[in-house]
Amino acid sequence: MRIAFSILYLMSLPLISGIQQMGIGIPNVQEAFDWYRKTLKIDIKMFEEAAEAKLMLPYTANKPQSRHAILALSGQGGGGLEIWQYVGRTPQPAAFDIQLGDLGLNINKFKCHNADAAYEDLKQQGVELLGQVHTNPAGAKHFFAKDPYGNIFEAVESTNWFRKIGDHFGGVYGCIIGVSDMEKSLTFYKEILGYDQILSDDTEQFQDFEALPAGEQKYRRVILAHSQNRQGPFSRMLGQSQIELVQALDRKPNFIFKDRLWGDLGYIHLCFDIKGMPELRDKCAKLGHPFTVDSSAAMDSFDMGEAAGNFAYIEDPDGALIEFVETHKIPVVKKIGWYIDLRKRLPSKALPDWMLKMLSFNRVKN
Repeated sequence: MRIAFSILYLMSLPLISGIQQMGIGIPNVQEAFDWYRKTLKIDIKMFEEAAEAKLMLPYTANKPQSRHAILALSGQGGGGLEIWQYVGRTPQPAAFDIQLGDLGLNINKFKCHNADAAYEDLKQQGVELLGQVHTNPAGAKHFFAKDPYGNIFEAVESTNWFRKIGDHFGGVYGCIIGVSDMEKSLTFYKEILGYDQILSDDTEQFQDFEALPAGEQKYRRVILAHSQNRQGPFSRMLGQSQIELVQALDRKPNFIFKDRLWGDLGYIHLCFDIKGMPELRDKCAKLGHPFTVDSSAAMDSFDMGEAAGNFAYIEDPDGALIEFVETHKIPVVKKIGWYIDLRKRLPSKALPDWMLKMLSFNRVKN
């Protein structure tokens, strides 16, 4: 029985459970958590930790940097936000005005039930809205807005939900990413991350982009999804996701994090929850995108305060940072000290819905 389990375990690896979180560099972590908690109901605090980032040296000027981070989720499903603040230095903005199609992570996507209702909800809350509700080339209604720190996010209608509890918004649904060579990027996001389904591929000036910086210009725009359902412990809660690749055709784009450090202001990484870090390390190396950071090379399990696991980073063809996290331990209900060790479970098996719903006991309410 044990041999059969081991063979099944190895045959299923590596696998991606979904987008775990979008990392976002912020000048004030508590203030930002409060804003996302109250405005979008991203209010399940999975962990909070103030520590030194010792393993990110390739992206922190070869010096450990002190930081304070909060990982928060939506009770309705979707990926979370890792809200991240430098403690030992002042986080820096880009030296130029970031425009649509600049290389890297442009715009964070959140899922919503009804775009018109979500738009009105943000309008009533006084959130800065960019343009009106439109339908994107893949047929989904959506709109753009800004958080208080100038980060543009998108709300996209979705029918894929872990549960419905009455909020307009769910968690992270994907990302708009600026690229320089569409074909190279399509190969990367298909082969490594499983986005093998092209929902739309269009080249023109897009009406729904017009309210964005440089949005009136001409772009090639490809919206991707994954044809296979995600597997793994958190796959049901993280759910389906989309990647939207945007290539500027009227100008030469800038690299968003040029001359800056990981953790500076803006979207710093897109993180995927995975199982099988050694197998994924081999796969990425064979495909020409080796790990640039690998916590498992330094320790068996990386302690993140109230959670633990291993993490690694690769770069997409234009240098955008993609993080992989293999979770070992998470708090289910912190108030009673209930944690779960995921290393003893079949990697492809999703945690039961009742257990995932218990994470809502970690909600931070008004």
